[in-house]
Amino acid sequence: MSTRQYKNLKGLKKENLRDNMSTLELALNMLAEATTTELTKVQNPHGLAENQKTAHDGGSVAGNARKDIEDRTGRSVITSQNAKQLNGVVTELIEGVSELENE
Repeated sequence: MSTRQYKNLKGLKKENLRDNMSTLELALNMLAEATTTELTKVQNPHGLAENQKTAHDGGSVAGNARKDIEDRTGRSVITSQNAKQLNGVVTELIEGVSELENE
């Protein structure tokens, strides 16, 4: 999925995509970036084509992890929820705990 497609899925216009990712989406993104960095250090690619291959390989590691998580949970890692919706879920949880404590 391209960045534009991902932003469209989450209903974002100018907002930062990373700020609107779930914890798991963010962790997998960081895995792809860290893996690409390590591969770059080891492979020392030169030129656009070699760097693109290294970036693709780093992304494949995270992609495989995402597929494995989805197979084990039976749910998609990628969510259409944006920060406002994700924060709403957290707020509801906190309010629910607060109400239980006041009973």
